Amino acid sequence: MGLIGKILGGAGGTRALGAAVTSVAETFTPHATKQLELENAAYQAALAEHGAEFAQARTGGFDRFVDGLNRLPRPMLALGTLGLFVYAMVDPIGFAQRMVGLTHVPEPLWWLLGAIVGFYFGAREAHYLRRRPPTPPAPKPEAAAVANPALSELLGKAAG
Repeated sequence: MGLIGKILGGAGGTRALGAAVTSVAETFTPHATKQLELENAAYQAALAEHGAEFAQARTGGFDRFVDGLNRLPRPMLALGTLGLFVYAMVDPIGFAQRMVGLTHVPEPLWWLLGAIVGFYFGAREAHYLRRRPPTPPAPKPEAAAVANPALSELLGKAAG
């Protein structure tokens, strides 16, 4: 046994010292495996709570009606826009009269419509943007020249 082993009191002392160092180190930096286990436990708890909310099927008429209403805005906007094109081809004069009528809608009402539609569709996009992992920054050209001696030499010849 070496000198350090004799000072620390053999294998048991070495293990005790290792455990103490580990617990002190975990005070300053989180244990990666333990953090992953805690995150997984929190995710599983949230998933169980969410599942419990929908475990009992709601079969009432009002619930089905509200679920149907929630699914209507996107298809109605898309099909309505296509319908305007069809209407313009079928009855151009009637379409023109109604478009003139739209010019009489006050501007604040257009802003309100834009805000409602923007928030309705933007909330979903923002949700996915927040969940996207960040992209790494692109390397700078001068950093590549320093890291690659052949490229530095080539750039030096081209400049000089």
